[in-house]
Amino acid sequence: MIIRGASALLLGATLAVGLLTSARAAVAFSCLVSATSIVFGVYNPLNTAPTQSSGTWTVTCTATGSGSATVSGTLSLSTGLSGSFFPRKMVAGANTLAYNVYTSATDAQIMGDGTGGTSLLSQSGTVSSGQQYVISATMYGNLPPLQDVAPGSYFDSLILTVAY
Repeated sequence: MIIRGASALLLGATLAVGLLTSARAAVAFSCLVSATSIVFGVYNPLNTAPTQSSGTWTVTCTATGSGSATVSGTLSLSTGLSGSFFPRKMVAGANTLAYNVYTSATDAQIMGDGTGGTSLLSQSGTVSSGQQYVISATMYGNLPPLQDVAPGSYFDSLILTVAY
């Protein structure tokens, strides 16, 4: 059995902040976005089962001021270095390794920006001053089996965008 290369998915996080509030509310938010990488480890190109891994993302917004506000947020995930949602590709020099990121462990819906059949994640809630609004979920990575790739350290860099 030959085992080739290690692969990892690196995530960067960006945040755009805005609010939907009532005229009486004087609430401001400060938000923190964090994500953990999806690390696939060593890929065996002879394995007939997909290689799976997961990572998480969390958005924590703290409300200050007075009153309450309804906050709506949408999360999207970029195409990465491949420029395509299906498949996304990790690279090692000129070599590529196909993979994707899904919203569930069943690999039913590709995480993306809502175009090309990909899924955006949305959530909303009402937050009062002094409270925190937290959104957290798991991202599920899947590397299809039987890809004949050269040994190397494969990576991709995705941008996680949260718009409120």
